[in-house]
Amino acid sequence: WHAGKSKWKKIINLNENSIGIELVNKGHKFGYQSFSNRQIKSLIQLCKILKKKHSIKKENFLGHSDIAPLRKIDPGEKFPWKKLSLHKIGKWYRMKRRNVLIEPKKIKINFFKNLKKLGYGYCHLSENQNIHKKIVKSFQRHYLPEFVTGKIDKKTYKISYFLTH
Repeated sequence: WHAGKSKWKKIINLNENSIGIELVNKGHKFGYQSFSNRQIKSLIQLCKILKKKHSIKKENFLGHSDIAPLRKIDPGEKFPWKKLSLHKIGKWYRMKRRNVLIEPKKIKINFFKNLKKLGYGYCHLSENQNIHKKIVKSFQRHYLPEFVTGKIDKKTYKISYFLTH
């Protein structure tokens, strides 16, 4: 029951379709700390075994905040998603040199379209700003951990673009 109420792509309530891995950390409320090298090394080994055994696609290695952004903020901005992606665990982006057309009036709509393409649920544009902010923060914790504001700036938008194009 690790996932609880959750969504990813077309799957709702991921408990039946996922494996939860717990890493010890005090969390945001009790002194959130960096994950140790030993933890991450063990996690990478375990994920490689699970990936092979269950034919898991690299983009389906996710955190609670990806599948339940309205309720969860873990594993948080100190989790090394980029490092895991170097081992083909999790999806990461490459900032390509080409220019990305950013229409200020459509940035929000296009950002949430990109998130929906990635698999994020809860991206309905009719939702309130509080919900949008939680979803943006979740995305930033995963892909832009040094800049978790809940606002869709140009860099946040570009990352969503390069992940989906």
